[in-house]
Amino acid sequence: MPFTTPFADRLNNVETSAIRELFKLLGKPGIISFAGGFPDSALFDVDGIREAVNAALTEEAGAALQYGATEGYQPLREQLAAFMASKGNQGVGANDLIVTTGSQQALDLLGKTLVSPGDKVIVEGPTFLATIQCFRLYGADLVTAPVDGDGVQTDALERLIVEHKPKFIYLIPTFGNPSGAMLSLERRKRVLELAVQHQVLVVEDDPYGDLYFGEAPPPSLLALSAQVPGSRDHLVHCGSLSKVLSPGLRVGWMVGPAELLAKATMCKQFSDAHTSTFAQATAAQYLKAGRMPATLAKVRAVYAERAAAMGDALRSDLGDAISFVQPQGGLFVWARLTGAGGKTADGGQLAKRAIDQGVAFVPGAPFYTNHPDHATLRLSFATVGVDRIREGVARLKAAL
Repeated sequence: MPFTTPFADRLNNVETSAIRELFKLLGKPGIISFAGGFPDSALFDVDGIREAVNAALTEEAGAALQYGATEGYQPLREQLAAFMASKGNQGVGANDLIVTTGSQQALDLLGKTLVSPGDKVIVEGPTFLATIQCFRLYGADLVTAPVDGDGVQTDALERLIVEHKPKFIYLIPTFGNPSGAMLSLERRKRVLELAVQHQVLVVEDDPYGDLYFGEAPPPSLLALSAQVPGSRDHLVHCGSLSKVLSPGLRVGWMVGPAELLAKATMCKQFSDAHTSTFAQATAAQYLKAGRMPATLAKVRAVYAERAAAMGDALRSDLGDAISFVQPQGGLFVWARLTGAGGKTADGGQLAKRAIDQGVAFVPGAPFYTNHPDHATLRLSFATVGVDRIREGVARLKAAL
């Protein structure tokens, strides 16, 4: 018999992820995928993680295998605070953050604690697809702030703040997904000034900030908040080990005002009680062992080479039929089809043709809350070697 119980009204605001649906098409043998937003599993520090697991079971087996505090495993909170301090985030202590099951749970907790149906929330256009789905699930009315190669356009952001008086602003300032954009230092400071001036909360999502090529990016909003008096009170910072260590550990964290963390902790108790203590103990031991700097150096070098190869191939093979800003870090090239030479300018149409040619990517339209740019597309270079990147771009050319 069919299922007849009505679903919650909130589900009317969301739909299945376009990216997850695309993955169903990737079973074709020999396909080259630029679609996923995954780190390369071949780069995982398996030996280091194995040692961390063994250390957790040797030194703290009882704690690692037992229920734990909702706020997080204290040794991990201490290690995360030290990790953040090493990147310039001074003044963040272990008790200033809570551990989440990946940074995506932090977004869900923000939705639960802050969003009432009809609340305005400003996001970048384009932005992380799961963010759109998460905040809409709780009834948010999403407002889009435009993005260019230097990140969110702060003049436009200020106008939107004045017009909509949002509950909060959600940004990925460093190598955003999908845009790959890096918010300039000047704009970072301006965002913090706007937070204070308009008394509005800013959420900084930072899963990619450690994956830079060449020079390090500007300091995080959290690190810069010391230079803008009062801004720390209007700032949430979400971090993750998924892109730099292992997504399977599902370890993220959230820094924010004490009152917000208390409410988020309460809501987390309702959902999973606590993030896996075994995963937390493993992550704590890994950070304690001091292996992260070498791991980051390795993955940065590999991703930088792949990003350069993809940029070179796109310029060589697709020429003026595509435009993009060469990424300075992260996992993605965000591009726009120009239609030059009579080639297609529709990312969705090209995605279907590309599958037939044996290459996959994600069309850009789903990353917009409204008025999508159908000419855009997201290409990930993270999990594909240089030779396969060149072949995949050649296949993309054949699909144009």
